[in-house]
Amino acid sequence: MTACETFVALVTCFDDAEEIDFRATRAQVRRQVEAGNNIMCAGTNGDFTALTFEEKVRLTEEVVEEAGGQARVIVNAGMPATYETVKLAREFDRIGVDGIAVITPFFIECTQDGLIRHFSTVADAVKTPIYLYDIPARTQNHIEPETARVLARHGNIAGIKDSGGQQATLEAYLGVSKTEGSFDVYSGPDSLVLWAFQNGAKGCISGLGNVMPKVLAEIAEGYNAGDLPKAEAAQAKFTAFRTDLYKLGYPPALVKRSLYLMDASVGASRQPALPPSPEQDEKIAALLKIHGLV
Repeated sequence: MTACETFVALVTCFDDAEEIDFRATRAQVRRQVEAGNNIMCAGTNGDFTALTFEEKVRLTEEVVEEAGGQARVIVNAGMPATYETVKLAREFDRIGVDGIAVITPFFIECTQDGLIRHFSTVADAVKTPIYLYDIPARTQNHIEPETARVLARHGNIAGIKDSGGQQATLEAYLGVSKTEGSFDVYSGPDSLVLWAFQNGAKGCISGLGNVMPKVLAEIAEGYNAGDLPKAEAAQAKFTAFRTDLYKLGYPPALVKRSLYLMDASVGASRQPALPPSPEQDEKIAALLKIHGLV
């Protein structure tokens, strides 16, 4: 059995002026490394759409330096245009990350052939392994399993992060992994971490792990050690908080706000993210207490 690994889709910390707080972000990197998790930066939970090109490059440099080889680092380079995605990917290649995730183009509607050209062009441009990143609810573009199969045959496309939230799609990607060899599947939905491990996933990339890093790590620790009761207990804790929290609104914003109520140094998200309300903060704070997180 191949050991499964956990990544946390790290939040990007901001100060009161909405500037990136690199010191606070480094502290979050250390927190995840200490828990035993790897890092994905500049993803959905990292407010990547609110970051400039230059900020993404510096953020990646800071995260890689802070991780210091103690954790693997993947960074998202995906943008609507293939041109900018390639430029970002080349910067990340220079920095020396362990993998480059490429979210599907957003705003621009793509055909499946268009997606194949897009991802292949990026993969051709760098030496660092590329990971497809599917989150159709946010991008409106979905990587069909057969498209993933075609891309899996590219020598520099190493796998996919599935954040579609549908078990059937995750199963289909896992099917591609089983027949195409070196094509790793990483589960995005926090409720499916253990299920994904049990069904052949290489690992997970979790947003909720920002709030519950040790619990996330325990799912993998239990599974990798053959201690299924430990893994199931950790997954149950993870899922219970996820279920209650995500009833309140947009998951990435709720994760960031939950972490803020535990550690104000992470700051709020950049506008136009919906500003938190006192009423919502009260509900989140109550959940944190109920679930033993504060």
